[in-house]
Amino acid sequence: MKNDIIVNKLIGYAKKIIDYCSDKNYESFKEDTMLVEACVFNLSQIGELVRHLDNEFLELHSDVPWAQMRGLRNRIIHDYEGVNLNLVWEIIVYDIPDLIIRLKKI
Repeated sequence: MKNDIIVNKLIGYAKKIIDYCSDKNYESFKEDTMLVEACVFNLSQIGELVRHLDNEFLELHSDVPWAQMRGLRNRIIHDYEGVNLNLVWEIIVYDIPDLIIRLKKI
């Protein structure tokens, strides 16, 4: 039950990111500091929530990049000024839509 609640929250944060950026390109994204902060916050929330999933659950769904999600959270939290916006944009465009699909299958 706890894992299901967390997965639903993960989907919610990921969908927010997609919604925020649906009409943006990289140039408009990087110039909008409020948008950048909102997306980075939601990415960090995703990584934080992953830490609360059961190990058995993580192993059962090993096709989801759990370690990368936690790792991104750690990079954001410990080096916010050094966050690579190009990398964040690529995650938003390429990884988040796939993540939503994978999480919905769970």
